[in-house]
Amino acid sequence: MSSLRHLSALTLAVLVALFAVACGDDGDDADVGAEETTAAVSAEDCTPEKLETVKPGVLTVATDSPAYPPYFIDDDPTNGKGFESAVAYAIAEKLGFAREDVEWTVVPFNASFAPGPKDFDFDVNQISITPKRAKQVDFSSPYYVANQAVVALKDSPVANASSLEELKDTKFGVQIGTTSLDAVEQVIQPSQEPSVFDNSNDVVTALKQEQVEAVVVDVPTAFYLTAVQVPKGKIVGQFSAPGGDEWGALLEKGSPLTDCVSWAIDSLRESGELAEIEREWISEKANAPVLE
Repeated sequence: MSSLRHLSALTLAVLVALFAVACGDDGDDADVGAEETTAAVSAEDCTPEKLETVKPGVLTVATDSPAYPPYFIDDDPTNGKGFESAVAYAIAEKLGFAREDVEWTVVPFNASFAPGPKDFDFDVNQISITPKRAKQVDFSSPYYVANQAVVALKDSPVANASSLEELKDTKFGVQIGTTSLDAVEQVIQPSQEPSVFDNSNDVVTALKQEQVEAVVVDVPTAFYLTAVQVPKGKIVGQFSAPGGDEWGALLEKGSPLTDCVSWAIDSLRESGELAEIEREWISEKANAPVLE
């Protein structure tokens, strides 16, 4: 994995947008947003001695492996570096857990929102809040939103597209189970079926080997992809999908921690700390053209 130094040198930058479609899975047209997950608790309700965590006195946080920048740096969630690592530790601190009382565990992306008991307290892994998933798991208040981006090789004719209409005949590659796939099918509506891959590494490989003409990922991933994984790649542009999408901390369905995790995130947002974390780890200095 690249270090933060490498990412800075390559000017990894991300546009934080008002409407978002990130790593998600659509279910129906109902929205699951901040107002529905806002916590009805107070600081007094959310202390380590009152919280029913998986391990008493310990906050267990899950994410996938490998864990990529700008969400995690050096594939090490425990170092507090990277957007989601920093957010997780900020939540922990707000709930009264010391840094040494936070433990990380690996949970694959698609397994995180499967129904059933969880061996973690919450998961942060660019997981979109969707109605279908909300039937199987709990979500906190959202901590981030992100647009989708089209990435192609610089020497590809697709790289010069300036509208979604110009992408209709493009052969796309997308990761299975993501709102990127939904965005391709529902918004771009290409004339040929997109190639679907099991994981993000396979998506990147397909682009490098020109098995596909372009891939669709969330904007933060697009900047990392073109800066580090595919230097010959170019962000063609960004777009939003119907209904928008938000990333939230994922918890077991009916978790007694959901309200307190939401309270912590709401508090971080109101204090401005969440915005500071975004500015530190997800730069807004670079942009990508909007495809309409």
